Amino acid sequence: MRQALTTIIMLISAVLIAFGFNQLIIPHGMISGGISGVTMIIGYATGFHISWLYLLLNIPVLVWGWRSLGIHFVGWSIMSVVATTVAMALIPVSALVSDLALGAIFGGVVVGAGSGLALRQGASTGGVDIIASILTRKRDLSVGMLIFVLNGSIIALLGFMTGDWDIALYSLLSIFTASKVIDLLHIRHVKITAFIVTTRSQALRTALLPLQRGITVIRTRGAYSEVENDMLMTVTTRYELAELRRIVSRTDPTAFVNIVETVGIMGDFRRPSL
Repeated sequence: MRQALTTIIMLISAVLIAFGFNQLIIPHGMISGGISGVTMIIGYATGFHISWLYLLLNIPVLVWGWRSLGIHFVGWSIMSVVATTVAMALIPVSALVSDLALGAIFGGVVVGAGSGLALRQGASTGGVDIIASILTRKRDLSVGMLIFVLNGSIIALLGFMTGDWDIALYSLLSIFTASKVIDLLHIRHVKITAFIVTTRSQALRTALLPLQRGITVIRTRGAYSEVENDMLMTVTTRYELAELRRIVSRTDPTAFVNIVETVGIMGDFRRPSL
């Protein structure tokens, strides 16, 4: 039942993103952020269909994510990319509005809503989100700065390529709007701490290892029951929270989990790969 609901939400997400691209952004010659922005620039320069370019450029990123993060982590992202590609191929490219500002703002709103829905399901729309997740597992980098530098470079490339800085800056407005909508639906890369009280400590520790985060085992005793259990404490990112929940639910459905937002951390955030 849960998988069916997730599938429906992912399909809605794909349609929203494709609609925002084909009806509000692409008809005005604007671009979106990340990999989709690169595909749009290539499409404008070569005349190739942007939907298939979107799929082609995401394939190596998805393969890298599969090898580095595992199929459980990128499985929904693969579905998102494929569904978005099909939706872009089916939805006609025509301007819903004639005003550039309206196209930029509402294009950002629609694309941001689609991306935010995907992120809430523990997936991504491919591209930069997967790259960022891989990089943050290797070192505690500022993901926001990485995305800002990439999108800024894409905007500058569009401006120099077309010579029309109005369109480039409207594209920047669209990207900014999309990021704000995504933040409303899903705050990415915010660190959270999970306290997990479980009777299946060893099995859960083994299941959580693919997340590549450190785990601290704390011996606990119930105040009323006097029963002793292990409590696992781990710090992860909001992006990976859906995967952590799935692992806990699958491994120990009776576990008690307390999830709190982490203000800051000191020390080694990542667990080195074995």
